[in-house]
Amino acid sequence: MEAARSEKSPAVQGPVMPRTRLQVWFIRVCSCILIWTCLVQLVSVGELWHPRLLTGNPGSTKMSAHEERLLPAPPLLPPRNYTSNGFLKISCNGGLNQMRSAICDMVTIARLLNLTMVVPELDKTSFWADPSNFEDIFDVEHFINSLRDEVRIVKRLPKRFGQRYGYQPFVKAPVSWSNEQYYLQQILPLFAEHKVLHFNRTDSRLANNGISLELQKLRCRVNFHALKFTPQIEALGNKLIHIVQQKGPYLALHLRYEMDMLAFSGCTHGCTKDEAEELKRMRYTFPWWREKEIVSEEKRSHGLCPLTPEEMALILQALDFSRETQIYISSGEIYGSERRLATLRATFPRIVKKEMLLAPEDLRQFQNHSSQMAALDFMVSVASNIFIPTYDGNMARVVEGHRRYLGFKKTFQLDRRRLVELVDLHHNQTLSWDEFSAAVRLAHETKMGQPSQRRVIADKPKEEEYFYANPEECLCEDTRCADLSPIWNATMS
Repeated sequence: MEAARSEKSPAVQGPVMPRTRLQVWFIRVCSCILIWTCLVQLVSVGELWHPRLLTGNPGSTKMSAHEERLLPAPPLLPPRNYTSNGFLKISCNGGLNQMRSAICDMVTIARLLNLTMVVPELDKTSFWADPSNFEDIFDVEHFINSLRDEVRIVKRLPKRFGQRYGYQPFVKAPVSWSNEQYYLQQILPLFAEHKVLHFNRTDSRLANNGISLELQKLRCRVNFHALKFTPQIEALGNKLIHIVQQKGPYLALHLRYEMDMLAFSGCTHGCTKDEAEELKRMRYTFPWWREKEIVSEEKRSHGLCPLTPEEMALILQALDFSRETQIYISSGEIYGSERRLATLRATFPRIVKKEMLLAPEDLRQFQNHSSQMAALDFMVSVASNIFIPTYDGNMARVVEGHRRYLGFKKTFQLDRRRLVELVDLHHNQTLSWDEFSAAVRLAHETKMGQPSQRRVIADKPKEEEYFYANPEECLCEDTRCADLSPIWNATMS
């Protein structure tokens, strides 16, 4: 110790104190942190003014990726103190995104009626036969806790309301597209007698429009913040997004050319005679599907069929997407498999699917769980530079709404009725390629996810714009969404 002191003593007495190795290390670390912080800020500012581009965007041959602006979830708030009028048990029906929308509606109804909600049951009996429970797909603890300041949610009914004790809940399917008054006047009184109501169908049970602003915002809060996927799904989904993004910007194509879609819609354009018969037999196998005899070409001419892979190859070319465009196929098994993808793949060779990008062991846990697989496609679609659905089903509409919420990311709403007309005119040589391409682009100038007011059609809720595709009440603060459209157009050009 004395020797150590004597060695250091001359330095202490000198006019300048030399820096120890620890001090030098500390200064270097602080300098690196400062430099990196400045660099990150500069990059952020640069990307703000010069968004990343993907070649092939219609009109400018560029694809713009808006900076994501997902609003942070509100902090965990104290539980809301209210006297519950009863328990609401729900059994969702349909695929992942139909159930997702339904859950948002049911939470909103529970809040309106001051109910205690039981964690939803998911559909296990439909065509997909997915055995997944709510907690297999969504983070159940986050769901319960993030909404506790609005609605009390429990994992199961109290034992006194169980079948073991002879209790039978009142089972009912609410009227579709109902408003607040229906639930207050027709549903709420039932809880005085039954205490537990079981909604056995939940699809589209709340109106798109005419709902109070507070409840519309709650629907958004459930959709955008409370319904988080499980950590396992989030991790694999983010891994998949990272793999795709490493290959460059990409277009997510929701190619809804799957067996269930074709069978139940009766759309067989491009199928062989044997395939058309197979799809018809499948439709008759499911007694709950009411429409049996369907004229395929008639439905197609009205824009009621999903676009085929071959039609999409033409349409993407007409929209000026280049051969080098990376396309992620966001769907399940394409009916006809690689044979039906051949034309699309020949036109756009950079086609990828999750099965191509992930190792078999990554996907093994999700096999035979269609909703969990759909969750991966949902994440990749929301994150894409451009999203194009070939049919306006539940996934297409819910993804569109998420992308609007993230800053009106470019999403094409294809006018299928107009497109099949143009495709047929081009095939019979009535329209040249230049005329066909110009007409396709013109038809979609205002159908790329611009800010807009939700389209309302009185007394025709099925035909009006879906709330979850364009939840404008949650998108445009202090202004009308339609007023932002010119600004959006300017930034995308």
